[in-house]
Amino acid sequence: MSPMPAPHPELSGGELLIRQLEQHGVDTVFMVPGESFLPCIDALADRTNHIRTVPFRQEGGAAYAAEAHGKLTGRPGVCFVTRGPGATNAAIGLHVARQDGTPMILFVGQIGSDTTERACFQEIDYRQMFAPVAKWVAQIDRTDRIPEFVARAFVEATSGRPGPVVLALPEDTLWGRAAIPGIEPFDPPKAAPRDADMARLADLLGQAQRPFVIAGGTGWTDAARADLVRFAERFDLPVGVSWRRQEVFDNRHPNFAGHVGYGIDAALSRRIADSDLLISICSRLDEPTTLGYTLVESPTPRQTLVHIHPDVQELGRVFRPTLAIGAAPTTIAPALAALEPAGKPVWAGLAAAANADYRKSRTPDPSDAALDMSLVCLHMADVLPQDAFVSVGAGNFALFPHRFMQFSHLGTQASPICGSMGYGLPAAIAAKLAFPEREVFAFAGDGCFQMTMQEIGTAAQHRLGMVILICNNGAWGTIRAHQEREYPRRPFALDLENPDFAALARAYGLHGDAVDRTEDFADALTRARDFAAAESRPAVIELRYDVEYITPEGRLSEITERALAHAAE
Repeated sequence: MSPMPAPHPELSGGELLIRQLEQHGVDTVFMVPGESFLPCIDALADRTNHIRTVPFRQEGGAAYAAEAHGKLTGRPGVCFVTRGPGATNAAIGLHVARQDGTPMILFVGQIGSDTTERACFQEIDYRQMFAPVAKWVAQIDRTDRIPEFVARAFVEATSGRPGPVVLALPEDTLWGRAAIPGIEPFDPPKAAPRDADMARLADLLGQAQRPFVIAGGTGWTDAARADLVRFAERFDLPVGVSWRRQEVFDNRHPNFAGHVGYGIDAALSRRIADSDLLISICSRLDEPTTLGYTLVESPTPRQTLVHIHPDVQELGRVFRPTLAIGAAPTTIAPALAALEPAGKPVWAGLAAAANADYRKSRTPDPSDAALDMSLVCLHMADVLPQDAFVSVGAGNFALFPHRFMQFSHLGTQASPICGSMGYGLPAAIAAKLAFPEREVFAFAGDGCFQMTMQEIGTAAQHRLGMVILICNNGAWGTIRAHQEREYPRRPFALDLENPDFAALARAYGLHGDAVDRTEDFADALTRARDFAAAESRPAVIELRYDVEYITPEGRLSEITERALAHAAE
């Protein structure tokens, strides 16, 4: 007779849960500690050799960091928050993960099942609360089902179009005990193109005169990016990247055409609008990428549209494509690389022309600004190593790094596609933890930074050497631009009376510099990088510039004058 298998040890719910995370390869957990999930915290204390626990100051920052971790690694970012106020604070990270298609799992402490439906202390029904911003929301009501629910959470977060999952953890589930085995990880199958799809795409390429490629989405690998390059080179195709997906295609490659989204170069906008074949590779073609559904019209685009996406439910939902292909980056890219043109494309030279326009767009117009943000970003693009990571929060300041920075490798860029402010610093923290060998930089506006600036303490405490660039124009710049456009010369509630951000950094024992002139920036950047490298702690550069210089190609006063002229017509 074969020996009986050893019985599984009886463990607390918290221990079962953390063991299941470990079994699924989780190496970093972001959290704000709370009494509602104490058994999980205690179990994490015994896993410090395998799982790094990173406590944040506020749940919004922790959730942002978990989202960025998922975006950068392709594996679900894991975040723990307490019930009630902790969960509501963390909702912003879920919103980013849902809109950006990022795998993420949020564990929320929950009241005990013996007190439900009494509106007791911090009670919320998380299924109702998070249903619109999560792929799946569930509550684990039995200790012996913890491995089952956690294993399913990983599948839900990574299948199709990735996204966030929420699991509520009642106290009696976590404090309960069970003897139950863990569940092995499962890799969900990825949609792949059919031979007929690729044959039809080849036919459409053969009929085209002015094709254009927009690449985006999540799930790219180095191999998939290399296959996309081979496809673009073989067919001489110009390739743009969708809104805030700038690392998908090497920005220094001669087939690169630019960043497609808000702040788009006018020549690139015309090129996409005039294309007769638009191949969208794994991008949803969201509102920013299509400039409010004008570059690509909904429901029926004027271009012949080939829409490729890993989630077939996205295909045909907003746009009616000529050809729809369900495929992930790792399955479509090699199929594209295997295509052969029938002969020399009739559009030969199109990629070179698009790339020339892109390079021209990186030449800023002459400016009399004391501190020119365009030149700041160009200098950084010139001197930073190509594997440096750059996060960019939300606001008009972001248009400068989007236009003038360049990204050539995976894991070098993260920005919130949904335009959520406060993202830059927590994302940089996640990046430095994931890639400690890389230089890390965060762009944040003065308003954007102050939404999560307490996390500078998190970065300092964890000895994370990074450079934080605070773009201070003393205003809610994006809203000011919109207000001048709609209500010229009636600014209201948009000024920011800010602290001395450089002094704030020094109060944390960090390096702080303030720059008012373009010519002083290079030395300030060198000092900040040197401090971050030598001390393994953050350095802050406050960039003080005039709100008049609101975008790379326009001034605030010009927006006002155009609005007044339009009103006078």
